[in-house]
Amino acid sequence: MNLLLFDHPEIRLSLLPLTYTRPIADLRFGILKIAEKWSHDLGTPHGFFTQDYLQGKFRLRQTNDNIYINGALCPDPNLVSAIKNLSPGEGLQQQGILLARRDGEISSIEQLVTERDNYTEYQQPVTLIKYNWELFLNNGAQIEQDFTRVTRDRESHPITDPFTVIYNKENVFVEEGVSIKAAIINAEDGPVYLGKNVEVQEGTIIQGPFGICEHSQLRLGGKMRFNTTIGPYCKIGGEVGNVIFQDSTNKAHEGFLGNSVIGSWCNLGADTNNSNLKNNYSNVRCWNYLEGDYIDSGLQFCGTIMGDHSKCSINTMLNTGTVVGVCANIHGAGFPKKFVPSFLWGGTQYSLEYDFLKACETMDKVMERRSLKFDDVERKIYESIFNLSAPYRQKELS
Repeated sequence: MNLLLFDHPEIRLSLLPLTYTRPIADLRFGILKIAEKWSHDLGTPHGFFTQDYLQGKFRLRQTNDNIYINGALCPDPNLVSAIKNLSPGEGLQQQGILLARRDGEISSIEQLVTERDNYTEYQQPVTLIKYNWELFLNNGAQIEQDFTRVTRDRESHPITDPFTVIYNKENVFVEEGVSIKAAIINAEDGPVYLGKNVEVQEGTIIQGPFGICEHSQLRLGGKMRFNTTIGPYCKIGGEVGNVIFQDSTNKAHEGFLGNSVIGSWCNLGADTNNSNLKNNYSNVRCWNYLEGDYIDSGLQFCGTIMGDHSKCSINTMLNTGTVVGVCANIHGAGFPKKFVPSFLWGGTQYSLEYDFLKACETMDKVMERRSLKFDDVERKIYESIFNLSAPYRQKELS
């Protein structure tokens, strides 16, 4: 049985800009990526059924017996059991949205999601992410579930530093190679997971639920509040609460970031702060690509959504519900607009289109620091994004 995670077209649009550069199921949510959760629970490798311009990086390998699973859907025991029991040609749906289908080769995602023969309405509650803010909203629960997945029947490495204080030690798991000095780890309200070769520098405070992945670093005196995930190869400092960092992103200095999702290869300058609560305590409105407008998130606490390779300068102030596209560069005094299109360069005083060749040069330099190459596959992806996002820039610059 071949596992394929597909991008539901409307959900993918709603999850832009995060899904400009990756399939939905490649999003880190909790400790693991959504696709990794499914591979773990179903015991099989996974592939992706995504946009044509992404398939060169995220391979599609169909067979005569495939399980297609909605990439915005997270597994739980009941759902996994129901999917395992599907016969060829059968599917599960909920309120008109395809959850899973077992079938042979299918030519397009549109065909996959529109055919409705032999489908069963799935009655149990599910975790299906339809909006970006639902990622941080549900992140604590996903950390707890992933903590069980990655630590079951395993023994934590010890914390030997005599100046580190741990509350509820049984709820802390440390992988090999972790370095901790004079930290406070409080796992009374949720688990704390420290991945391989993580460095926790002096004076760091961590509240669970919390997860940090391999080769990442918590900087001096960092305050890591609950429901936060830090992906691999990140450097994070300051005060962070209920935030998901995908991977290879730096927020190395002081400043507050809350109720946010930050993509890969981003850099937040020193003393960057975001607002996650309006002064009048009303619901936060966010830009939504599917609707082409700002919509009510239904949340009082909502911070920043930022696409891959975007950056902001020192002392940047981000308003509640700010959505920043891919390869945007924000600088200047005052609050930028709450929707910053991809490949836009500027701030409150002016905006320019980020020259694509110069953007590629910068992305190459950034990835080279991690011994990775901005190759032709990556270049073609970002060229597609540059073209797809052009109407939003043109509207902003007109």
